[in-house]
Amino acid sequence: MNFLVAAALAVCAYVSSVHCASEPIAWCYHLPSCNDNTWPTISPQYCNGTRQSPINIVSSNSKPDASLTAFTFKNFDNTSVLKSIKNTGGTVKVTFGSGVQVSGGGLSEAYDSLQFHLHWGNGSSVPGSEHTVDGKRYPMELHIVNSKASYNGNTTQAVADSKGLAVLGFFIEEMSGTATGQPASWKTLTSYLTNIKNKDDSVSIASGISLDDLLDGVNLSRYYRYLGSLTSPACNEAVVWNVFKEPIKVSKDLIDLFSTTIHINNSSSPLMTNVFRKIQPDQPVTESAGISSRED
Repeated sequence: MNFLVAAALAVCAYVSSVHCASEPIAWCYHLPSCNDNTWPTISPQYCNGTRQSPINIVSSNSKPDASLTAFTFKNFDNTSVLKSIKNTGGTVKVTFGSGVQVSGGGLSEAYDSLQFHLHWGNGSSVPGSEHTVDGKRYPMELHIVNSKASYNGNTTQAVADSKGLAVLGFFIEEMSGTATGQPASWKTLTSYLTNIKNKDDSVSIASGISLDDLLDGVNLSRYYRYLGSLTSPACNEAVVWNVFKEPIKVSKDLIDLFSTTIHINNSSSPLMTNVFRKIQPDQPVTESAGISSRED
């Protein structure tokens, strides 16, 4: 049986920290015995809660909020901050070095940026973003996970706080035309996938690409905000969600690599496809105003 045993409320895989509580939860995306239909039963404390993610964002119901001003992104332009890339058995996760932060944007304090991971379907033709907008599901979604700086990486404290985590969500859309291997930053990132085909495979990332490079072309001043949860067990209701309106554009061949290269366990196990949670009940959504900024 292929499933994920999340040895830290499933939060360690999602958040990445040395401070993690230990409570194994077996969950998966692909088997009826442990897929997201079962999560409210196998992890009922939060997965059966009232503030769950992801949601369908109805743009006409989103209310402008003047407090959602510019974010400040610290070290997003640093080409040495992406440290390692790992196959967790449920996603591809990239861990950051220290000193990366997000602040502003109506957040109560600065948040330390810890890692990003991705969700996808089955190639560019079977979309797999977690959030949808007006019912539209994108091919992929990237989540940058951030924890309140005052917790110093202690995710046990962060997931116990209703706003302990802030996640930046970016849709990934197929680039128009017949371009391949574009953009260059994503070609570099996906070049590592052949080194992490099996669960728990992890390799270092060489200097050369930054978070800014991967987010190139996205207007970082336009985003939706709502209060929700982690999107895998234990589904802690601790996340300030920021879902950006404009997608990252990536060529079809690079999007397809995720569902044709990565395995759930080893090479004889299924390829990792459709790694996203189904849509949860609506939450109140607001939208931003402001201009993004950088802090070097």
